[in-house]
Amino acid sequence: MSSQSDQALEVKNPTLFDRIFRDSKGNIVIAQAPNLPVLVGVVAAILQYALPSGQPQIAAQLIAFGALFTWAWQELFEGVNYFRRSLGLLGLVGLMGVGLNSLGL
Repeated sequence: MSSQSDQALEVKNPTLFDRIFRDSKGNIVIAQAPNLPVLVGVVAAILQYALPSGQPQIAAQLIAFGALFTWAWQELFEGVNYFRRSLGLLGLVGLMGVGLNSLGL
């Protein structure tokens, strides 16, 4: 038998707002603490500007791209709500744009 507080979280007809911004527990989730791929990606992106040109800079660029791509992929397919999933999609589109731009296409 469920308690009264559990029944309050059950939404029979969730609104569009609920579907976009709420997680499965009914909490509004827009931002959250950064996870490992985001932290690695940001640190590697900063390092790529601090390192001299050559192989170390290319390695930092690849690590940054890979980590941020991993974060975006996880958000797109495992995000807690539609807002987080759309952030993942925007991240993937942005990373592909940056990648194509760096290739000169």
